[in-house]
This record gives sequence, structure tokens and C-alpha cells, in this order.
Amino acid sequence: MRVFRSVKDLGNLDAALKEAFEIKADRFKYQELGRNKTALLIFFNNSLRTRLSTQKAAMNLGMNVIVLDVNQGAWKLETERGVVMDGDKSEHLLEAIPVMASYCDIIGVRSFATFESRENDYNEKILEQFIQYSGKPVFFMESATVHPLQSFADLITIEEYKECDRPKVVLTWAPHPKALPQAVPNSFAEWMNAANVDFVVTHPEGYELDPQFVGNARVEYDQMKAFEGADFIYAKNWSCPGVTCPEDYGKVLSKDMSWTVGKRQMAVTNNAHFMHCLPVRRNMIVTDDVIESPRSLVIPEAANREISATVVLKRMLEALK
Repeated sequence: MRVFRSVKDLGNLDAALKEAFEIKADRFKYQELGRNKTALLIFFNNSLRTRLSTQKAAMNLGMNVIVLDVNQGAWKLETERGVVMDGDKSEHLLEAIPVMASYCDIIGVRSFATFESRENDYNEKILEQFIQYSGKPVFFMESATVHPLQSFADLITIEEYKECDRPKVVLTWAPHPKALPQAVPNSFAEWMNAANVDFVVTHPEGYELDPQFVGNARVEYDQMKAFEGADFIYAKNWSCPGVTCPEDYGKVLSKDMSWTVGKRQMAVTNNAHFMHCLPVRRNMIVTDDVIESPRSLVIPEAANREISATVVLKRMLEALK
């Protein structure tokens, strides 16, 4: 596996899940695989779970780890071609990428959407340059449009806690004070479409996800109707994806607090588990009583980030042989 951005990159999903549970039972089983190999983790944006879990995963596999926070101590990077670099950016990404690649064997990159251009964000302009110019395997640690390590961990968590063969999983929009990317909901939708679940997406009008991610999911604009009989509720805010109105891309169209996941919504579910990728804005995305309930999975879900990252790095290391 040279690139990890999508559920399709894992191949057989059942085999990947089996591998995940094997690793969860013995996290250091493949510790020799990464001996004398180096993972470079590059962060253009803030991180807590992704940084810690991916470092831990690399160490589980015996790898050396270098972490670069581009905004803390590195030269400011220019990403556009044809720019006269007479401003505050001292180095171009086209020189920086091959230099960084010379110090490592595998590269992970985290770079959020800028909302300046839907075309640039959805073409993954920064991540694609790492794939093209590094010459090394590249995995996405959240990009402008996807967060596959999170969604793999989400699927592992659902497999662990499901109480029927084909659970009903609902992805619900919830309010937030700031404009957030669509990366997590995009990936979650993509991965749920590939899994054996009954998948429903619910959100206010104007928040329609890109068809390439929402796929065959049922879309329901009535949140209470969507929640009926659900086994898992996955709450997440996202800004307008600009599918129907490109001029609204990245905008906050609603802060309707009636969409906050609380007892009212959870009461119509099948005693559903609550999920969220974290960090979460309490009493905007979800009420205290729901996130603190025994059916909340936000902590085990976060812990499974180590497992998803270990599987991905293991497969990339195996491809280097």
C-alpha cells in the first residue's frame, strides 16, 4: 500500500478488521517490522488524537518517529507555483517535500481545508504534492476532504459494540459556532457505505455532502425520523459542502440548537451508542448527559485510533519489503 486515503486502499474490509483485532490483542506482535525504519509525521494543523495515536502506532511497530509541526519552528511554506516569493514564506513545498522525504521511509500528512477554494480543497492540492514529489508512501492524517484513520477506528468500534449483524448507523449534523471541514463526515459516509450497516445521513437542507462520499446512504432531513430505531448515532458538525450552491462552500448556514443530540433524540433510538471523533463542543454538538452516559463510545473510539494507525503503517511497511 503506497497511499492511504480511502477505504478502498485497504482492499478486503473483513480482512482489515480481522487484522485490526489481531493487533488489538497483541499491539507489539509486529515490532520487528519497523526496525530501522522512520515515520515522518507532518502537521500543518493542530492535533491531539492523531498525533499521539500515530506516534504510538509507529512505536508499536518498532519505528523511529519524527514529528514536524510546520507552524512551530519550521520555515513558512509556499504551496503555489508561479508565486514571486517576496513575502513571509521562505521555502517552497516543492523543495521541502523531497528534503523531508530523504529523512524517512513513510510520510503522514495532516492538512485541513482552507475554504478559500472548493476546487483546491477537493483536489487535495497539498497532499497530492506529497504523493507526487516525495517518492515515499503517504498516508492521510486528515486532509481537506477525508480522515480515513478516524473512520477506520470508527468502524472497528462499531464492530466491537454492535449487538446485531446489520446495525442502523446514523450520521447526524449538529450545530457548531465555527466553520468546520467535511473531512470526518465525508470519510465516515464512505466507510459506512462499504460496511455491512444500514446507513442514514441526516442534516438541515443546504448541508448535502458530496455524492462521491455519501454514495447510496439514505438522506433524511428530519433528524427525529432518522434517529428512530438507530443502534449508533455519530454526531458531527460540518460547514456547507457547496454541492448545490458552490458560493456557500465553507459557510455556516445554521446554528439550530434543536439539532444538538440530547435525551429527546436518543429516546427514539434502539438504546443507541453515541459516537463522536472529538474534540467536541459540549451542549452544542451533544449534551452532557448523552456524552457521559454508559452508551457513549467516544473514549474507546479514540483509543482505537492507535489500532487503525497500526494496521495502516504495518501494511505500508510490508509493501516496502
